[in-house]
Amino acid sequence: MKRITLLTATIVMLIASGKKASAQYYFYDGNSYNSAVMFEFGASAGIMNCMTDLGGKKGLGKKMAGDLNIGKSQVNGSIYLSATYKEAVALRLEGTWGTIKAYDSIMVKEKGNTNGRYERNLNFRSKISEISLVAEFHPLFMFINWSLRDDQDPPRISPYIAAGVGWFSYNPQARSRRGDYVDLQPLSLEGQGFAEYPERKPYKLSQLNIPIGIGIRYELSSTFNLRAELLHRKLTTDYLDDVSTNYINNATFANYFSGQQLQDALDLTSNQRTNTGSDPSKYRKTETGIRGNPNNNDSYFTFNIKLGLTFGREGKR
Repeated sequence: MKRITLLTATIVMLIASGKKASAQYYFYDGNSYNSAVMFEFGASAGIMNCMTDLGGKKGLGKKMAGDLNIGKSQVNGSIYLSATYKEAVALRLEGTWGTIKAYDSIMVKEKGNTNGRYERNLNFRSKISEISLVAEFHPLFMFINWSLRDDQDPPRISPYIAAGVGWFSYNPQARSRRGDYVDLQPLSLEGQGFAEYPERKPYKLSQLNIPIGIGIRYELSSTFNLRAELLHRKLTTDYLDDVSTNYINNATFANYFSGQQLQDALDLTSNQRTNTGSDPSKYRKTETGIRGNPNNNDSYFTFNIKLGLTFGREGKR
């Protein structure tokens, strides 16, 4: 986080100092014009959702949006500060907060055709906190010099692509049989950190991600702009939902836990249903039974409406 903040401040200072002399780029309206470097402070609100091993649709499950339960999207919000050079390239520092959740019981209408995922009956939720450094690329301004086109005003609408790097924190939890939520990472439900499963390492609750997306910006006035942005986060973990690979031998939990923690581990490793009318053989609660799919990492995304306050437009001289 400190490195990202320092890098942002350095880049903004270099751009501002290097381009201050050539300030005028184009007139925004009859009373003001853009500086070469514009600054923007803003906030956003929208939805957050995830694609993990839990939930989904009928069959074996599909990659990306094909297995998405869009109706289970949660609210998220963010604040950001950005610097934009000639409306064409921007660098944005943003903090985002939200919640994600998924559960196998959502597949009840397809319970006879989920290859045991409905019978697995797992659930999770997690709060997400993220700080990211994202670059925006606006092609309408990257490839056209509007300051030389006196016969045509620059567009108020600008589509863009976005990509960057982020650092996010999460904490998967599941509802216990008592009705409260229990942190899953300390329970090592797939044997992470257990000597009996040396290849399964504990996962960290703070990790890097790669935000990639698209957006569109509209200039409401010389002071405010409005954006719509879809941003997908590519992750390096399959444990966003605490589910990735096979079940372990339940007797192993007693080697590491006792009391309530042991009971939670035994309860939450699987809430498997029985007598549902379908064959859950691929997801049976045995040491070789499938608990998740380790071949695809998890991910999450946001769709936000952003309102920005622009600094840097000066009065006409």
